[in-house]
Formats: sequence, C-alpha cells, structure tokens
Amino acid sequence: MYIDCLLEKKMAPRTINCHISSIRGFYDYLRDEEDVSMENPVITGLMLREPHPLPRYLPDSDVELFLNCIASKRDLSIFMLMLRCGIRVQEVANLTLDVIDYRRSQILIKAGKGAKDRMVFISNDAAVALARYLRERPATDKKQIFLAEKGRCKGKPISVRAIQKRVEHYAKISSVLVTCHRLRHNADSRIMPTCHI
Repeated sequence: MYIDCLLEKKMAPRTINCHISSIRGFYDYLRDEEDVSMENPVITGLMLREPHPLPRYLPDSDVELFLNCIASKRDLSIFMLMLRCGIRVQEVANLTLDVIDYRRSQILIKAGKGAKDRMVFISNDAAVALARYLRERPATDKKQIFLAEKGRCKGKPISVRAIQKRVEHYAKISSVLVTCHRLRHNADSRIMPTCHI
C-alpha cells in the first residue's frame, strides 16, 4: 500500500527502495537498541527492481578521436575487437590463436558470459588491425594472443586490468569518456551479429 502510494507520486524505484530501507532500519533500531518488542513490518528482501540502462554509445567523432591517439598495434587491435566485434574485455584477454578463422571472418569465443561458447564475426578493419599486431608479436609459447609489452609481466598474457588501464590512458589523452564496457556496447551499423553454438 505504501509502495503504491509512492509509485503514484511518480517516485523512481531507487528512491522508493531508499524509503523502504530507511523504514526497515528504523524498526530494526527500535527492536535492537530500544528493546521495543515488535516485528519489523518490512519484509526482508522487499525491494523494487531498478532499471539498468545500457551504456551510452560513443558518437563516431569520439570513436575517431580515441582511435587516432593509439600508436600501439596491440592496443589498437584489442580495442577494435571490442568496438567492432562486441567482445568483452575478459574474452579479449583470453583469446588464443586457434580461435581465429580468417577464412570465414569469425572468432570463436570459448566459455564467454554464462560459460557459453559463441561465434562472433570479425569486421574487416578489426581483422586488419589484428593481422598487423600478429606480424610484430614476439615469438612465444604463450597461447594467448595479447601479451604484456613492458614491466615485470613482459611477454606474459595481458591482464584484464592492464587492458582497462590502457583504455583509461588513451581516454585521458583523447579527452573522450570511454571504458571497455562502452567500447563493447558501441553498437552501430558496423557491429555484426553473433551466434551461440
């Protein structure tokens, strides 16, 4: 009844949840601190579902500004795979050479979100960026495609945090508000569909 009243006042779910939490906390205080013998009328776990909007897309002009700041072939390849193929940062870090099928323009994502395999189509510009990186990638016995280039982890597979830090670095240089998540969700006409297998 109280929630219905708040909804009629056009309050947002997050605001209503704050009200519910405050009331629950007040009754807990009365019971625990003031020794008032009563049951808490607010049911545990009672909350409204809050919307989770998708990340805002980057305008083409911002994408161009961001990409133009990138000199490293490795970094450009990583970001193009997220931007054009919709691959998650963890999936990019885990990519191995055996999952790339240039002939079919496909990449097999193994054990992605929900531990599911899926096939993504690789755009021409992402394929070119990846090929340029692979030509200069140092010889290694590591299966992962992308390797750390500096520091004590040099030659080891790049970590998710290292990729995120590279995005933050170029975002600062380009003055473009971008994250790995926003790159992946920058769904425009160049993003190709995926299929679960």
